[in-house]
Amino acid sequence: MTRVTRDFGDTMQKEAVPAVSADVIFASSRFPNYKLGTNNQILDGKDDPKVLSMKEVVARETAQLLEQQKRLSVRDLASKFEKGLAAAAKLSEEARLREAASLEKHVLLKKLRDALESLRGRVAGRNKDDVEEAIAMVEALAAQLTQREGELIQEKTEVKKLANFLKQASEDAKRLVDEERASARAEIESARAAVERVEEALQEHEQMSRASGKQDLEELMKEVQEARRIKMLHQPSRVMDMEYELQALRMQLEEKSKHSLQLQRELAKSKRSEENISYLYELDGAEALGSFLHIKPRSEISPELSECSIQWYRISSEGGRKELISGANKSVYAPEPFDIGRKLQAEINNDGQQIILTTAGAIDPAPGLGSYVELLVQRHDVEFNVVVTQMNGANHQSESIHVLHVGKMRMKLSKGKTTIAKEFYSSSMQLCGVRGGGNAAAQALFWQAKKGLSFVLAFESERDRNAAIMLARRFAFDCNIMLAGPDDRAALGT
Repeated sequence: MTRVTRDFGDTMQKEAVPAVSADVIFASSRFPNYKLGTNNQILDGKDDPKVLSMKEVVARETAQLLEQQKRLSVRDLASKFEKGLAAAAKLSEEARLREAASLEKHVLLKKLRDALESLRGRVAGRNKDDVEEAIAMVEALAAQLTQREGELIQEKTEVKKLANFLKQASEDAKRLVDEERASARAEIESARAAVERVEEALQEHEQMSRASGKQDLEELMKEVQEARRIKMLHQPSRVMDMEYELQALRMQLEEKSKHSLQLQRELAKSKRSEENISYLYELDGAEALGSFLHIKPRSEISPELSECSIQWYRISSEGGRKELISGANKSVYAPEPFDIGRKLQAEINNDGQQIILTTAGAIDPAPGLGSYVELLVQRHDVEFNVVVTQMNGANHQSESIHVLHVGKMRMKLSKGKTTIAKEFYSSSMQLCGVRGGGNAAAQALFWQAKKGLSFVLAFESERDRNAAIMLARRFAFDCNIMLAGPDDRAALGT
């Protein structure tokens, strides 16, 4: 009879684990992020910014296991070699014991055969056949024992070879372990030195950041103060009213000075009323920096200036010493900063007759030019837009805009990214106003960068021209260089 039994294993398993409904939707495809606190309380890990995703955790654990496997592989190999060496020693001991037992068996078999030989000579008949059969069995056993001994000797030899191999492998493994240990120590020392260098670099960077932060704060405070000053200047306030009043006073003073200059000229004319020759020419123009003086005839009988030789001089306020202005031999002369505080004199020679024209007073400075130059001195490099009218005494055809850089150590003339001239302040450098050249002389200057290289530069205004001359002479003086024009003495009063 066949007995039918039910398989209760699947039934129990199905009943033990309740079925999951197909309508259930899991919120996430990975394990929730939570931690166990005290008393097995579940702590939510969403607020922890250091909680990693399951993929990142698995990647990090895998990297750590691989690194641990690399570190421990040599040690495990050495341990396995040591175990194999112990097993080989055990096998060698067993082979030695077997060899001793085999020797004892040979002795017993030999004694047994000798006894059977002695017994065969004493018996006869059927007993003799039994004894011979026993002797044959003993000899067969001896042959089997000899064969077994050969196998044992071969096995012993192989065990010795294996033991030697395992011993050598164990020594190699120990050597590898020592090398890995030394390498690990070297890596640890290198990592420690790297960490110390990083700490020193971080400390140095922190100190530099503090210092730069203080410097930036000071610069920011200066900028704020400058912004406040500019804001005050642009706001309608008492300061602005005072500026307007000062401007009005300057205008009145300028008008009065012009009127006074006119009266002085009339007085000079009345003093020279007896000298008819002095009425041939007169000086026209404001006797101030930023303008130009022009010699013009007073009557129709005056000789043409083109037929006369002209030379301009400076007259010092102390002692009335006369200094020749080299190159100033035209009917027009524009005063430069070196002429401030001095009178100018023009000598006209025609057929042995000499006419001397002198300014009524010393050359006055331009209003506001000094304060403007003081602001420019605070910069490291000041740029002026210029046009090159002459180069090495020859007229320059191009009228493109160039840039003249006046720096604390050098001067440079450039056009775009092309540098035309760049020279440090030296004794061979010359700089002065253009001595002649018509109405544009007040806006032009002569610059000899070095021997064999000179320019005549026209500026946008008289103020820029005079400021460039004063600024360059100021920077050159700081470099122990007296910057002046051709054949001029040291420019002390600029």
